[in-house]
Amino acid sequence: MRFQLTMLALAVLILLTAPTLGGSFVQTRQFPAQPPPPEDEQRILLEKEQAKKANLERQAQLRRDADQLLKLATELKQYVDKSNENTLSVDVIKKAAEIERLARSVKDKMKAN
Repeated sequence: MRFQLTMLALAVLILLTAPTLGGSFVQTRQFPAQPPPPEDEQRILLEKEQAKKANLERQAQLRRDADQLLKLATELKQYVDKSNENTLSVDVIKKAAEIERLARSVKDKMKAN
């Protein structure tokens, strides 16, 4: 009888510890969380994100400047059409100077790419 009790106790012990011993029970594994990237990698990612935002803003500014150039060129054309060979309007000169400044600004922004 003592032998049977010992065997029964051993069987219960095996059943209770089976999940930890890799028995036939389903085990769940927990994988360690992905460690955060080191500071250098975070800094590089932040710089890339900032550069992308700056590039998008620069592109938007180029579009606005190009629209403004078109508007100014159209106005200059209208001023020139109204003038004749004997008159040169101050407005025409101012408009041409404004176009030149804006065109240089656009050119500089495109070179910055």
